[in-house]
Amino acid sequence: MTKYTVKSGGGRIKKRWIVLFLFFLLIGFATVVTVSSIDSSKDISEVITNIPNDKIFNFLSTENTKNQDELLNKIDKLNKKYFTKQEERLLKLEKQNKQLLQELKSLKTPNPSASIREKLIYLYPYDPHSKFPAYIWQTWKHGLNDERFDEKFRQGESQWAWKNPGFVHELFNDDTAHTFIKYLYQQIPEIIEVYESLPEVILRMDFFRYLVLYAKGGVYADIDTFPLQPIPNWTPENVSPNEIGMIVAVGSDSNSPDWKQESARRLEFGQFVVQSKPGHPILREIIASIVEVTKRKQARLVDNEKLRLTGSSNQRSLDISKWTGCGLWTDIILKYLNDYIQSGIFQIVSWKDFHELEIPKLVSDILVLPVKSFASDIEIPKDGKIEDPLAFVKHYAGKIWKTT
Repeated sequence: MTKYTVKSGGGRIKKRWIVLFLFFLLIGFATVVTVSSIDSSKDISEVITNIPNDKIFNFLSTENTKNQDELLNKIDKLNKKYFTKQEERLLKLEKQNKQLLQELKSLKTPNPSASIREKLIYLYPYDPHSKFPAYIWQTWKHGLNDERFDEKFRQGESQWAWKNPGFVHELFNDDTAHTFIKYLYQQIPEIIEVYESLPEVILRMDFFRYLVLYAKGGVYADIDTFPLQPIPNWTPENVSPNEIGMIVAVGSDSNSPDWKQESARRLEFGQFVVQSKPGHPILREIIASIVEVTKRKQARLVDNEKLRLTGSSNQRSLDISKWTGCGLWTDIILKYLNDYIQSGIFQIVSWKDFHELEIPKLVSDILVLPVKSFASDIEIPKDGKIEDPLAFVKHYAGKIWKTT
């Protein structure tokens, strides 16, 4: 007989209710989740819808700006890199062009059958519109490190450089001057031959100043000079540097009836300090004249005889002045000023036009200064203040070359 108990029947009914409860619980949870999802999606949509359009645009614009800035920075870096390389290439190309022009210039050879003047024009043509080159040329038989270099001259030499910053200052001795002339005039061998044949140092140094100024321009100053003012001060305020091709000063202006015993000309232009543009016709003419005079002297020599100066000290000085010095220099300047094709002056110009000159005088493209400008007799002030505005250079006039 089968036994039933209440406990056993009650357990089955309990299990059945638990299953039903769980089923409905799951259905309720699913319903809640679904409703919540729908509400959430509606809330997000409503939030986005309620955001102002300008804020959305600003947000997107900010992002675009950041991207653009990054892109522009990258482009800027590329540009800088490119232009840096481009500039380096241009500098390199410019340097190569200068070297090429220098080499071409060294190959520039005038026609051998041309006259000495034609060769000089061909080699170093004159440009009146060019600027005065910033060169200072000096010569002396001793180097700066030589103890025989006079202290007075050493001070003057250093002052030329100190008072003119930005200028190239070169001091040549006999050997370096010779080498430089051979370099500058290698295409005109007769100039080098004449230079080497001159029998005295003073003759060669006179010739040197004309040759270096003709080829390079700038300022030549004897070693026994002391600059009182910077070179740019030499030009008057009312005169444009473009109007000037050369600056000289009266070197001597004698009223003595015996002037012929002292100098080749009554009034002479000094050549111990000269400023010139390269290729100036006056320099070309004096170079050609020295070559011609020297060759005529050589033609009169007998056998192996060499050129030399003879006579008394005074006679030798006069011969030097007429051969390469102030006498010839004065003649060439006056000849130029009286050639109206070159100077543009139609009236006669003579030494009287510069006699007792007190202020600078521009004649054609030649600025002529009074004696005191390049041969001032003032004492060198310790404070450097120059009371005379026309005192530019002190010249010791020791005739140092004539004693060598």
